[in-house]
Amino acid sequence: MPFQLRFGKDDLLRCRFAVSPLWETQEAVRTLNRPDRHGYHAGWLRRIRAAAEGLDLAPLWLLMPRQGHTPDWLGPPPIGPAAPFEEEIAAIRGADPEAARDDTARALADTPGASGSALGRALLADPSRTIQRLADLLEAAWHALVEPDWPRLRALLEADVAFHSRRLAEVGLGGLLPELDRRFTWNSGTLTVDARAEHVRDLDGRGLVLIPSVFSWPDVVSGFDPPWQPTLAYPARGIGGLWTEPTGRASDALVRILGRGRAAVLTALDEPATTTALAHRLRLAPSSVSAHLSALRGAGLLVSRRYGHQVLYERTPLGIALASGGT
Repeated sequence: MPFQLRFGKDDLLRCRFAVSPLWETQEAVRTLNRPDRHGYHAGWLRRIRAAAEGLDLAPLWLLMPRQGHTPDWLGPPPIGPAAPFEEEIAAIRGADPEAARDDTARALADTPGASGSALGRALLADPSRTIQRLADLLEAAWHALVEPDWPRLRALLEADVAFHSRRLAEVGLGGLLPELDRRFTWNSGTLTVDARAEHVRDLDGRGLVLIPSVFSWPDVVSGFDPPWQPTLAYPARGIGGLWTEPTGRASDALVRILGRGRAAVLTALDEPATTTALAHRLRLAPSSVSAHLSALRGAGLLVSRRYGHQVLYERTPLGIALASGGT
């Protein structure tokens, strides 16, 4: 059942990428209740099992129908390209209670029996309390489920954005969109998405927010009615190896050339990453990783580029050749 997003000329100028810790938190909560999403996340599920058992996620799950509407107020589009969780959760806490009640009622209607359940009635009876209750629950879920792995997750998501930003410069928006996911097709200003929904939406000059997501796999998620900016989330590149623990080992030949620490850093850069993410991945001190990155960049094996407040490092062609030949 495909849905279509129709672009006007102004929409082409108002498309942007974003990385959202709040979005990943919501989708992580949804993933816990969706066995079909567990395939790539077995390592994460094992690690967070005890923390998840300490959370009462039923109020959130009730507003996350398998097919249908999830309240926009509960997860508005990202504020900027890389807003911190604290700013995003503050936006939820500031939601208008009456608008939130109507939005909540719409979501409950998409799950048979939800509106008439004791929990559903409680969520509708006091929207101001519901906003704070669910914001508190999302914040607890962030700290328990996502924040401990956020350096790793953010590095993968930012690498996806960096890769697709380069492709945007090379092939344009019409060429890029079908590359984001095999279910996307582009024709004469219309993006068609083969997903479990069916609607046609004119973007009306508001553009589109594109969000790479780890936990939304295998789904493509589209949403947000006015006044929100239309948003499309797609599975990020590279999630197949996300939870694989790195060996931290490079070949003896590469170690002899670069030294053990620099060889490990170069080997770990299969995708662009930040200093913090590499330190987390390799279990090294950030200061040591920073020194190794500076040396490798000085040797022409890496380049760096700024994305928001982060600096991403990636291999140059020489670095790729050396790492490939030495592993």
